[in-house]
Amino acid sequence: MELYQLRTFVTVAQQGHLTQAAELLHLSQPAVTAQIKALEEQFGLALFERYPGGVQLTEAGKLLMPDAEQILAQARDLLHKAKSLQGEPTGKVRIGTIGVPARLRLGAWLSLLRETYPLITVQTTHGISVSILNEVRKKTLDGGFYLGRNPYQNVMNLPLGEIGFCIAMPVSMAGQYQNADWSQLGGAPWLGLSQLTSLADISLELWRSHNIAPKVVGEFDEEATLLELIKSGVGIGILAERTAQRFASDGSIVLWRSGEVVTRAPLQFIYSGDRVSDPMMHKLCATLKTIWGLE
Repeated sequence: MELYQLRTFVTVAQQGHLTQAAELLHLSQPAVTAQIKALEEQFGLALFERYPGGVQLTEAGKLLMPDAEQILAQARDLLHKAKSLQGEPTGKVRIGTIGVPARLRLGAWLSLLRETYPLITVQTTHGISVSILNEVRKKTLDGGFYLGRNPYQNVMNLPLGEIGFCIAMPVSMAGQYQNADWSQLGGAPWLGLSQLTSLADISLELWRSHNIAPKVVGEFDEEATLLELIKSGVGIGILAERTAQRFASDGSIVLWRSGEVVTRAPLQFIYSGDRVSDPMMHKLCATLKTIWGLE
């Protein structure tokens, strides 16, 4: 069964006359007759009854007519959709993500990207800021999210916003340090941060600005790990404001000075300077700006 045979079947049924249907289909009457006969042979059913003034559907033909019309309508919709996709950008983009996806507004962004450019597929790789930066520089990632100040001129930045940080501590240390001054905080055990994460630089700048050199307990590279160690009483650390407030509200951690924001860091989308004129990168940045409410 072919679409052209169904089209002929429907047209003949609508016109009720082989000659008129042939004119509409730009076919000869014998060709129309042959297509109807071939379709009847495939179905094993008579589709039309002939009479002197033309043809009319048999009972079987009447039952099959709505399905034939639906198939033809679906075929037209498919063709229109295919034509609408002509010229649409296509390809796979590799994006590096960091931290908590909700903080990046990742779901909203990828949903908008999918809706606006349906032929673009996205592959995400989760990591920490420095590793994402290096992969963007090496062009193994097309772009990625980065927290902190980008030191490379050949890597472009799209500033998205700022992340505030609070000092969080175990419940067991609250009595001693919850309202302590900076010199007292300097004597507390702090959770250190891996040099591969931007949080290491953020912590060092914070300590330097308050002239403290705390005792560091290990080096860790994930906020989830810091959170668990703080909960477990290992030491004090910095957490993103929203994360800190969420877990302080259930009493599993305590925040210094009721959650005072002690420092902020820029959150950016980064990509290679070689991609400045790349239409694909323009589309990624344009949809990000929409999600973040940027001009």
